[in-house]
Amino acid sequence: MRKPVALTLVAALVGAVAAVGLMPRPPRLTGQSTGDAALAAAVRTAVPDPEGHRGLAVAVVEDGRVRAAGLGDRDSDGRPVEPGTPFEIGSVTKVMTGMLLARQVAAGHARPDEPVGAALPGLTGPAREVTLAELASHRSGLPRLAVTSAADMTRTWWANVTGGNPYAGQDAGWLVEAAGEEKPGDDRGRVRYSNLGMALLGQALAARAGTSYAELLDRELLRPLGMTATVVATDADVLPPGHAEGSTAGGRAADAWVGAGYAPAGIGPWSTAEDLARLVGATLAGTAPGADAATPRFTEDERNRIGYGWFTTRHGDREIVWHNGATGGFHAYVGFERATGRGVVVLGNTDKGVEPIGRRLLGVPAEEADAGGPPLPVWINAGLAVFFTFVGGWSLLAAARRAPDRLTLAPAVAWAALYLGLGHRLGNWSVVPAWIWPLGVGLSAAGIALAAYRWRGLPPLAGAPRWRRLASTAVSTGVALLAGLLIAAN
Repeated sequence: MRKPVALTLVAALVGAVAAVGLMPRPPRLTGQSTGDAALAAAVRTAVPDPEGHRGLAVAVVEDGRVRAAGLGDRDSDGRPVEPGTPFEIGSVTKVMTGMLLARQVAAGHARPDEPVGAALPGLTGPAREVTLAELASHRSGLPRLAVTSAADMTRTWWANVTGGNPYAGQDAGWLVEAAGEEKPGDDRGRVRYSNLGMALLGQALAARAGTSYAELLDRELLRPLGMTATVVATDADVLPPGHAEGSTAGGRAADAWVGAGYAPAGIGPWSTAEDLARLVGATLAGTAPGADAATPRFTEDERNRIGYGWFTTRHGDREIVWHNGATGGFHAYVGFERATGRGVVVLGNTDKGVEPIGRRLLGVPAEEADAGGPPLPVWINAGLAVFFTFVGGWSLLAAARRAPDRLTLAPAVAWAALYLGLGHRLGNWSVVPAWIWPLGVGLSAAGIALAAYRWRGLPPLAGAPRWRRLASTAVSTGVALLAGLLIAAN
């Protein structure tokens, strides 16, 4: 047994060393800065961990003055982020949708207690009875997203896994039809976050105005505030020029999320730190159209209240009005404190959260600003990184030691290679140390070496029935190879 042991150890060492050059490379905030140098320095101090961030655009509103800075890279080519670089803003859009409602209510064009079906005659089912105020404050009882079929669920899952756009093809008509299949649950009247609800609200307001959501937003809010760099991109071909490129915190490129149906909830809008600073400053001053949307109207729990879109959270003796946003490759945060007259905007071009940075810049103590930690998906992806990196190697070693024939070894090798690819591609390597991946490669290399050593001494096929063994192996190997090709292509 000395020879196979030595062989596997050498193979493990060679494999691990060779894999160092291919190990995952999570992005890291680089040292280049643009704009206000003092603000850039303050932001770097406020970043808890630069690993997983690629670039940041930040603006601070204070005493009626706006300061803005860009940090790091806006794309994989290393071009710098500037204060005017466009980023996807995701659910930050929801505060603008809430402000559109507040503006229409103030103008007498809508009532908070009005059923959404009155503005959307095409909406059928129980959802049409939900009120505009319930939609704006996440108290509708509607689910987070509309689920129309198992095929849609699978497509959405695959898009999220591969960094694609899960909202492709979901226009306003699709949204209204899909919402007709949903009904408010037992949570109606309590704050339960719903992208579907906020999207319905925006589409209803646009339908009543006889226009699209993008045009309504531009006419009623963006143009009056001079937010000329803020756009709603309903197609990937019309993204704003010079925009940041999104990626996961593990470094995998992510497609832009576009789709007209969920646009009022944050799918498709892009903005800059400078533009959003205009929104924050005017809302803080009470001069923005629909600024009253930020007034808290409903209680979520002892620390949190909500207005129309805007959340208000108590941090000790501070009250922060805020919203965040997250898409496949971007994160955003806007917030302000009325007592100090200070507001912040933080935009990042990875899916790593920027909320702690924003809260720290607002003066929330670090231990509380960082409280809560990464969301569950981050830890799931971190677990996947470790699981996929090692499971293939362990399985292959076990198969190589006990395999009765060569037919058993072939799919085990294919699956070991696939698992390494899945770990590299899907794992969050900004949380898990990237050097773990070469260790997994070494383990798989040891398994391959042992399988090669035993190969010559094994029969091609042992056991019966032969046809069942052949079919099972062909299917298993084929699935592994197909999955590997799909992952590589995405």
